[in-house]
Amino acid sequence: MNTCEWLQTILCFIVLLVLVKPLGTFMAKVFQGERTFLSPFLCPCEKVLYRISGVKPEDEMGWKRYAGSMILFNLVLFVSLFTLLMTQHLLPLNPQKFPAFTWQLALNTAVSFVTNTNWQAYTGEQAASYFTQMMGLAVHNFVSAATGMAIAIAVIRGFVRRKTSLLGNFWVDMIRCTLYILLPISLIFSLVLVSQGVIQNFSEYKTVPLLQATNYDKPKMDDRGNPLKDAKGNPVTENVVVKEVQIPMGPVASQEVIKELGTNGGGFFNANSAHPFENPTPLSNFVEILLILLIPGALTYTFGVMVGNTRQGWALLGVMLFILITTFGVLQWAESSGNPLVAKLGVQSINMEGKEVRFGMAGSNLFTVATTGTSCGAVNTMHDSLTPIGGMMPLSLILLGEIIFGGVGSGLYTMLAFAIIAVFVSGLMIGRTPEYLGKKIEVREMWMSIVTILIAGVTVLILSGIAMITPSAVASMSNPGAHGLSEVLYAVASMSNNNGSAFAGLNANVSFYNLWGGLAMIIGRYVPAVAVLAMAGSLSEKKYIPPSLGTLPTDKAPFAIWLTLVILIVGALTFFPALSLGPIVEHLTMLGGK
Repeated sequence: MNTCEWLQTILCFIVLLVLVKPLGTFMAKVFQGERTFLSPFLCPCEKVLYRISGVKPEDEMGWKRYAGSMILFNLVLFVSLFTLLMTQHLLPLNPQKFPAFTWQLALNTAVSFVTNTNWQAYTGEQAASYFTQMMGLAVHNFVSAATGMAIAIAVIRGFVRRKTSLLGNFWVDMIRCTLYILLPISLIFSLVLVSQGVIQNFSEYKTVPLLQATNYDKPKMDDRGNPLKDAKGNPVTENVVVKEVQIPMGPVASQEVIKELGTNGGGFFNANSAHPFENPTPLSNFVEILLILLIPGALTYTFGVMVGNTRQGWALLGVMLFILITTFGVLQWAESSGNPLVAKLGVQSINMEGKEVRFGMAGSNLFTVATTGTSCGAVNTMHDSLTPIGGMMPLSLILLGEIIFGGVGSGLYTMLAFAIIAVFVSGLMIGRTPEYLGKKIEVREMWMSIVTILIAGVTVLILSGIAMITPSAVASMSNPGAHGLSEVLYAVASMSNNNGSAFAGLNANVSFYNLWGGLAMIIGRYVPAVAVLAMAGSLSEKKYIPPSLGTLPTDKAPFAIWLTLVILIVGALTFFPALSLGPIVEHLTMLGGK
């Protein structure tokens, strides 16, 4: 990296660490019902929302009622978005006259946005109207993010509370999260992005002349849309001269901010954050990386504040930072080393294929690990163009369970499940009942933690195996061999772990991925969510056990190192065989000159 790239990378992490404490403290006050600097402005709005919706803030819920409310709310959201997508052609703000989605694509998209996955098997600027983008997709970016944060706060209350079955009120947590956290930050940073050139309008698409005409060979089709061939079986083509191009417009900035802030990732345009209307400058790229990491990082401090020991939060954040920085370093090395086969042709050794020059190597790689370490899924780089080991880094971050830093809320509660397993295993080693934050970790908590961690991984392996023996899924692969396997594994992992990014090179808009992928997204989102809520309900009913000389200190460096090892060991045991058949084989093939 050059000096500018070093400064940019270091500055990003410094700004993130500076913001973690104030935002984390603010969020703790919001969810504890304490007064903040926004209270004079937003408290009246909050009360009106309670009155309209019939919510009683003092009416707290047990874990079953909390989970039931969450599932019911998400079910209503799914139905509303599915209906909107199926009736898009009848609704306003559709200047391009886009037709309705097919039912399979509408089903997959509705599930995707409700589960905070934001997997897109369609091209945004060619399929979704302005009304769909704003009232459908952008709204779900807010509420799906708020859902994850609400679950995380309920889990924290499970550690904090004693001898009670109550974890708070789901509706109150949702309203406060959206009103006090997501909306204000989105309003501020949407203006920042607009200042950088991110567009925000309702204009029809613009047709503009090219400065220089270009031409290409276009295959001729018959009446049925099949390519014509000559007597020798070669495709028949015609030369097409292009003198103008159509430029998509739309209300992009308002969706771009919540897409990153809520770790959603669904792009307004198909090129996502590589598109100059979504991410035009190095400064906008810096801001978007920061937005992706901001809330997941700050929630660790919120956790520390609410449990009464901020060092607990710093320990979790330290684990996240260590793994994220390590994967960034490996990715930077792999892409800087480039492809030796290309180097033999006399081309520069670094791999800039699929990257935007305006972001540079470091800006592209940092965005890549940020978006796959979280469950964001926004991309400013073509992951399919990464070197084999480079591509293995974002894939590995997804496969670890979206905990580095993870999705808003979901990253924290999955990390806490890993922490409980680490505590339990260490307790077995020293022969005493394991404790975490003053609560005994017993069979119920272990089972719920195991389900939280392994369900998405099991889904990935099973569904990937089914894909490799399903003709329609195999036909969707544009690349054979190890690279094709990486594409399928990445796609299934992205859906199962609610990431939403794609390795590309795979046609995902087929029945197999639309239907099975939708099921994977549902399992990956709601099974762990219900499991951790059940665990929180169990913990909240337990009494507090004061620390003693035999208590494992979970707020110090040795435990952070142990937790890191547990995460890496679980990930390696689960996915190393699959990675060996994909990116590792591809890397060895590349070194062998093939």
